[in-house]
Order: sequence, then structure tokens, then C-alpha cells
Amino acid sequence: MYNRLVDYEAKLAVIGLGYVGLPIALEFAKKIKVIGFDINHERIECMKKNVDPSNELDTSAFEGCDILFSSNIEDLKTANFFIVAVPTPIDDSKLPDLNPLLGASRTVGKVIKKGDYIVFESTVYPGCTEEDCIPILEEMSGLQYQRDFKVGYSPERINPGDKEHTLQNVIKVVSGCCEESLEQISKTYELVVKAGVHKAPSIKVAEAAKIIENTQRDLNIALINELSLIFNKLEINTYDVLEAAGTKWNFLKFTPGLVGGHCIGVDPYYLTHKAMQAGYHAQVIMSGRKINDSMGAYIASQTVKKLIKQGKHIQDTKVLIMGATFKENVSDIRNSKVLDILKELETFEVSVDITDTHADYNEMLQEYGVELKQRCDNDYDAVIVAVNHKEYLSLNEMYFKEIMKDDKGILIDVKGIYRGKIHNLKYWSL
Repeated sequence: MYNRLVDYEAKLAVIGLGYVGLPIALEFAKKIKVIGFDINHERIECMKKNVDPSNELDTSAFEGCDILFSSNIEDLKTANFFIVAVPTPIDDSKLPDLNPLLGASRTVGKVIKKGDYIVFESTVYPGCTEEDCIPILEEMSGLQYQRDFKVGYSPERINPGDKEHTLQNVIKVVSGCCEESLEQISKTYELVVKAGVHKAPSIKVAEAAKIIENTQRDLNIALINELSLIFNKLEINTYDVLEAAGTKWNFLKFTPGLVGGHCIGVDPYYLTHKAMQAGYHAQVIMSGRKINDSMGAYIASQTVKKLIKQGKHIQDTKVLIMGATFKENVSDIRNSKVLDILKELETFEVSVDITDTHADYNEMLQEYGVELKQRCDNDYDAVIVAVNHKEYLSLNEMYFKEIMKDDKGILIDVKGIYRGKIHNLKYWSL
């Protein structure tokens, strides 16, 4: 398969062209023939014009690429190596929502032929590829797994907004259903991953490796968030403590904050779901999730308490939230925990405006029914800087004073970016 790809006798197709799929498709398209497939026709039309709908890649990323962008399943029939990179979200009950993945499996199953390869990149629980996806591939194609087609799993490690840890320079974990498939899949990914690959001994191991990467980070942040709750009661600034503790060589430098997005705030639920099926209740992981999921409401309640202490009648107050994306310097609003702050403040009948320098106005309105404020007012009782976008880092105390209603204004600095710089306004950070 590898030789056929590099000799232009076979094509590679990427299913799902979001934050993960598009960078992969474009990198491969610099080496071999690629079909970029997505069911969203509007996104496809953007990419045909060398525009990344996710605003992660500039037009230069599309240059020199041998790629066909399509939303037509017929175009997939000419491919022989398929990479599935669709989202794996959770539902309202925080259970895995495999609908996009299973839908993509059905699509691929309709077009694969004898000798084809399918590699899944979507984050899943251990066993999902073999137990959920492969039976669909067999059913839709009429072909037999391993005898007629090969399957592998190679977890994505794309970090939105990160220009340093890219596809090319982060080691890629790869796995296959047999020794032959592992070798062919490894050589194929080595075409675009300069850092090299790590060959996992099985598909399940590769799936598990991905799921614990984000679970480990989630738990570390949960610990710091819990410490922040404690230090607030002790009237100690968490960032001062972390700065002091961080002078030790082996201290892990995590900071408190909101834990949203499509990875850290989602992936642990895939693992705990599978653990529950296996008869084990994941106590530590779920405790960490509970803490992190509660931080938005906690920030809102602290804001309300401080407004009351300032003598404000809470139903008459007005608050500005700066930042709506799930992390700094990206336009991604998926699973943004900033919305938890908004919702909690609204339960107190606080009037809330929200603004963001990176989020898309229409996307926020469609996804959450929230209108982004284009121009801030000058009568806020409190300002919550929830996301440390680069545009906010240079703001000074005078800026915040000018948009406050009076001299009793409060600045809530979630990420502690103005620590030591605010002297007259009431100031609080996690």
C-alpha cells in the first residue's frame, strides 16, 4: 500500500476536515494524491478557495497540494487508504456520542474495496474501533476484516492554536490489525511526521494511550482548581503559591481555570464510560471531572458575592465577560465553559454582555443563542476576563476603569494575567 501511494497508483482520503482532518490532508497532499471529504458542503467550498473554516491555517498551507475537496461520496470510491478524523463528542448526559464516527464508518464501508486500508484517528475508548466501527465496515462493504481490508488506529495529537507542536514534529502513535498493516501504516505516516512514529502493540493500546493523555491533564488541572478553592478560603493568591512552588525542579506547572474544548473536557468521559461497562466506577477521574465542570459556576458565584459586598443590588448589575472560546487565541467555541459563567450569572438575573476577539459572531449565535458584543459599553459593575487572548494581555487598569459604571467596579481575572497590575479596582483571580 505504501509503495502504491508514493508511486501515485493509489489515493489517500481523509474523512472529516476539521481541526484535525484538514492539516493531515494538506500535509499528505504535498507528498501523494489526496481526497479531502466532509459532509459539510459549505466548508468544502471554503477549502476549495484555500480558506480554512476553522481559522487555524493560512492560505499558504494549501499551496503545492495535490488534493480534491469533495462532499460527494462517489469521489471516495477512487481512494484506497482512508483516514477517519471526525469528532467524538459527548451528549447531554455526558455519555459518548458515536454518531459522527459510526456515520463516517458507514460512509467508508460503502466505498472500500479488497486491499484497502482504514485508519481511525478520532478519540475513542479502548475497543471502540474493533467493537463498534469494524462491524459496520464489514456490514456495509460485504468484505471480511483482515482478509479483505486492513484497519489501524492512530490517535490525533493536534492542539488548536499551537504553532509549535504540529503534526510534523510530534511523535505519532500508530497501530494496525496485524504486522503487515502496522508496517504499511507506519511508513505512510512517516511521510508527513518528521518526528517519527511509535508502534503500539495493538489497536486497543493506541486507543488507551490517547484517552489517558487528556485524562491525566484533566486530573492535574482539577487538583490545581481544588487548591484554588482552598486558597481562596484562606485568602491566599493561588498564582503566588504556584510561583513559589514552581521553583522546585520537579513541580508540575499547571494553573487553575476553565476546562472545556473538545478534548480535555470530553475524553475522560469516554474512559469512564468504558470502565463502567467493565464493572468499575472510576472514582478519581470522575472527582476531577466534577471539580473542573463546576468552575464556571464557582467563578460566577464569587462574582455575585463580591458585587453584593460592594453594595450592589444584584438584579440591577451589569457584567461583561471577555472571552468566549474554550482557550486562548483560537476561534473554537466547542464545549466552552465560559458559557457556564454566563448561565450562572443569569440565574441571579444579572445583565451580561459577552465579547471575544477570536470567536465568530454567527457561530456563537447558532451554537449557543448568544450574541457577541461588538463594542463594549461603559457601565459595567464587573468585568470577567475569562480567556487570556493575546489582545487582552496588554490591557491596563485604566482601560477597565473606563468601562466600569463607578469606582466600585470589580475585575475578575480568571487566569491571573493582571496580577500585581491592578491597584484601585477591586480585584480577584482564581
